[in-house]
Amino acid sequence: MDRLGSFSNDPSDKPPCRGCSSYLMEPYIKCAECGPPPFFLCLQCFTRGFEYKKHQSDHTYEIMTSDFPVLDPSWTAQEEMALLEAVMDCGFGNWQDVANQMCTKTKEECEKHYMKHFINNPLFASTLLNLKQAEEAKTADSAIPFHSTDDPPRPTFDSLLSRDMAGYMPARADFIEEFDNYAEWDLRDIDFVEDDSDILHALKMAVVDIYHSRLKERQRRKKIIRDHGLINLKKFQLMERRYPKEVQDLYETMRRFARIVGPVEHDKFIESHALEFELRREIKRLQEYRIAGITNFCSRRSAPPLNLTGLPGTEKLNEKEKELCQMVRLVPGAYLEYKSALLNECNKQGGLRLAQARALIKIDVNKTRKIYDFLIREGYITKA
Repeated sequence: MDRLGSFSNDPSDKPPCRGCSSYLMEPYIKCAECGPPPFFLCLQCFTRGFEYKKHQSDHTYEIMTSDFPVLDPSWTAQEEMALLEAVMDCGFGNWQDVANQMCTKTKEECEKHYMKHFINNPLFASTLLNLKQAEEAKTADSAIPFHSTDDPPRPTFDSLLSRDMAGYMPARADFIEEFDNYAEWDLRDIDFVEDDSDILHALKMAVVDIYHSRLKERQRRKKIIRDHGLINLKKFQLMERRYPKEVQDLYETMRRFARIVGPVEHDKFIESHALEFELRREIKRLQEYRIAGITNFCSRRSAPPLNLTGLPGTEKLNEKEKELCQMVRLVPGAYLEYKSALLNECNKQGGLRLAQARALIKIDVNKTRKIYDFLIREGYITKA
């Protein structure tokens, strides 16, 4: 015999007894050999040995009940379902109304149990974390998306940061001054009364419909702002400056189309053009080599390694860094400056791409690549 969960707390939601057609009350019996559809009996018909068509009184059976603990020894499964239904009906935080609907638990018991087992439960938290990590793994090799500001900073009212965020209030997900801020004024004098003529009633309904359309536009604009991470302006500007100047100009031009596509699609579009720009620049460099008569890299005379003797900053380098500076012919002082800039940017962004490194270091792109690869290989920075 097994104890299984019921359909719901309302008897009318359960199927009727096949013997007497009455609504089933827990506990009741389910035949383990008949069905589908399932064959249910109340306890009275079961004890009488009720048989019907293929169902026999000696069939194996299951006891259907929710009178057993699931998360807490003092809470039955039926009370767990009743709590969840009450929170859905009354709203989170209205614990007195939840307790009144449940009837079997106090306000404090409802709040404590819900917060412990459904909000702060580490099992649920780890499940959500695994889902998030799985989703991140799917997009690990794709373009870096704009992360929406689900939890932006919460500055004090009328501070500089608050003004930079256009008066956005994260706790309410609203702005101090909304788009079309006075839309509600058109409704302040409208009053529906029984003696309104049909034309007047239709006119008032048209005003309400217009107000609804203005609210939808307000919500649409806020969604675009949140999804594209435009609330925290400084963070958005930092992300924008990671591209070369030419790509930034394209970024500015294409920004008006961001509202048409999602943030990830828009970012992939910009990333693809940034890659195209790098490829075109590399192709141009190779074409210049060909015009100069260089058809392969063996045709180029490599410069001798740089002599670091007596150069400032040499004593601050380890042996591998000295070898790098000699091969790329880079003075130690410049290398240390470039290394510091890349490390700082990597710490800010949580990772660094080659395109970002080239935007920070205004030297030959091949030298930048060698420095970038060396810092990656030695573990100083990580790839974004």
